Amino acid sequence: MTGIKEENIRLTQYSHGAGCGCKIAPKVLDEILKSNLTMPDNKKLLVGNSSRDDAAAYDLGNGTALISTTDFFMPIVDDAFDFGRIASANAISDVYAMGGKPVLAIAILGWPLEKLPPEMARMVLEGSRTVCAAAGIPLAGGHSIDSPEPIFGLAVSGLVNITDLKRNDRASAGDSIFLTKPLGVGILSTAQKRGLLKAEHLAVMIEQLTRLNDIGEALGKISGVTSMTDVTGFGLLGHLIEMAGGSGTSAEIYYHALPVAEGVREYLGQRIVPDSTYRNWNSYNDKVSFEKGVNVMEAFNLLPDPQTNGGLLIAVSDYAVSEVQQLLRETGLEKHLESIGRFTEPGEKAVIVKN
Repeated sequence: MTGIKEENIRLTQYSHGAGCGCKIAPKVLDEILKSNLTMPDNKKLLVGNSSRDDAAAYDLGNGTALISTTDFFMPIVDDAFDFGRIASANAISDVYAMGGKPVLAIAILGWPLEKLPPEMARMVLEGSRTVCAAAGIPLAGGHSIDSPEPIFGLAVSGLVNITDLKRNDRASAGDSIFLTKPLGVGILSTAQKRGLLKAEHLAVMIEQLTRLNDIGEALGKISGVTSMTDVTGFGLLGHLIEMAGGSGTSAEIYYHALPVAEGVREYLGQRIVPDSTYRNWNSYNDKVSFEKGVNVMEAFNLLPDPQTNGGLLIAVSDYAVSEVQQLLRETGLEKHLESIGRFTEPGEKAVIVKN
C-alpha cells in the first residue's frame, strides 16, 4: 500500500475504463461469442445464449422462472461508497429489465491491495449493502481477488411469473418506445475523470446512477409491455438495435423527444466524450440512418454514449400506452411520459433517427 490518505484517493484514476463503458464493443463481443460447440437442448432454459437478453431465465416448473445475471465493472466515480451503490443498482437492473423481482445477491470484488487500502473496499461493500437493502434483498456472500484494477459488481438472482417474463426480442411493429432515464451519464463520468465535472452535475449523475429500475417489476405485469431491456454499455442505439434485430423490426427514434441529463450538452461543447462511444459507433453505424434536420454531430456523440444503470427501454402496444404512462406518473417518472419513438416494419436500416 502506498500510504495515500483515503480522502485524497480518486478511484477513477486507478482504472482504464469506467462503469459500463468497460464493456467489450459489440462487434468484438460477436467474435468472442462464436462457438463450434453444440450444446444439448434444455427445455427449461427459457432465455439463454441464443439471445442477447439481460439475464438468463430458467423454468422452475411451478409457473415461475429463476432469473440469473451478473454485472461488474471498474469505478465510474471517485467515492468508494458510491461506487458500490452504482455497481449494485446496475447489476440488479437486469432482473427488473426482465420484469422480475430480485431475491438474492452475491458480490464480485477485485481490489489492488498494493495501491488502495482495504478500508476503501469495505466502503464499496457498504454501498452495495445499502442498495441491496433498498431493493429488499440480502447481500449474501461473494468472492474477492487481488487484482491490478478495482472491480466490483454482483451476481443477482430473481423470480418472475413466466407469463410476466419480458424479453428484449418481442417488440412488434407499431409499438411505442419509452425510456425511463435521461441519456448522457457516460459523458458526465468522463468529465469527472478529467476533473471538469461541476458539483451540481456530479449530484445529478450520482442520483441517476444509484436509482433502482424497480418499476420494471410492475411493468412486467402489464401484458401490453411487449419487450423490455435496460440501456447500458452499448448506448441507446446499441440496445435498440438489439431489440429491433431480435424482434424482426426496425425502429424510429424522435431525436427531439430524447431525455438528456442536465449538463451533458455543456460538456459535449467541450468535446468531452468517452472513448467507448466511438467503439460503439464503429460497431453498428451501418445499421443507423439520420433524417434531415437532426443534429448529427451531437447525436453521434449522444446516442452511442455508454450508460451505466441506464433507463429501461420499453416497447408498448397501443392499448397499454395509457396504463404505462399512469405507472410512470405513480412512480415519480412523469418526465418520461412522452414516447421517444416506435417500432416499424423491418426496413433497410435497424434504426432511423428522426428530428
